[in-house]
Amino acid sequence: MASIDFAPIGDLWDRVFGTQPAPDEWLVAVTAALALVAVVPRPLWRLSRNTITIAHEGGHGLIALVTGRRLDGIRLHSDTSGLTVSRGRPTGLGMILTAAAGYTAPPLLGLGGAWLLAAHHITLLLWLATALLIAMLVMIRNAYGALTVVLTGAAFLLVSWLTGPAVQSAFAYTAVWFLLIGGVRPAFELQSKRRHGGAGDSDADQLGRLTHVPPALWLFLFHAVSLCSLIGGGRWLLGL
Repeated sequence: MASIDFAPIGDLWDRVFGTQPAPDEWLVAVTAALALVAVVPRPLWRLSRNTITIAHEGGHGLIALVTGRRLDGIRLHSDTSGLTVSRGRPTGLGMILTAAAGYTAPPLLGLGGAWLLAAHHITLLLWLATALLIAMLVMIRNAYGALTVVLTGAAFLLVSWLTGPAVQSAFAYTAVWFLLIGGVRPAFELQSKRRHGGAGDSDADQLGRLTHVPPALWLFLFHAVSLCSLIGGGRWLLGL
């Protein structure tokens, strides 16, 4: 009887779950600068914010499923807005957690990514990101949303499969820095809109109606989560 060669499986396991060399300090600094450039200038932010929207709506969808709600679908729009529709009790803890997951998802994903990178699991981070994007694609209900998720997932997959440690490190660190830095700006944008009488049906306002807690306190929570994630994740990435 012919023996089964498990070597390729073992090599793949080691490649995904093994550790990779830590990048040089200059590369970490450069990737942070690249992420900052993608977030601060308004013209670039209008494009790069699509990635934050993917994480935002993905957070809504994931927590809806975890809390036992039925996820009907996710839509992503070219103006970087999005909509996640789920069914279940219109009140209660599940609905509260689902509504709170949007603005907190990008910075928390960045924090988790920073933890993985600090542990030198660069390839694992890229594969996990790809898996999450594939799972999200199943629930996308419009063409633009499908296109943005496919392009983002393809970038992670191609980098993780076809490139070496140096390129993987640069890509992974840039992506995580972007989630951490880009996760801060939406809460400030929401605060500005509410100050000028807009965004009356925002996540903070929905949470206010669900909990009878002022929306401003929920907005404060969004700020706290994003800023604390940036500080904590940044320290991990910088090796402090």
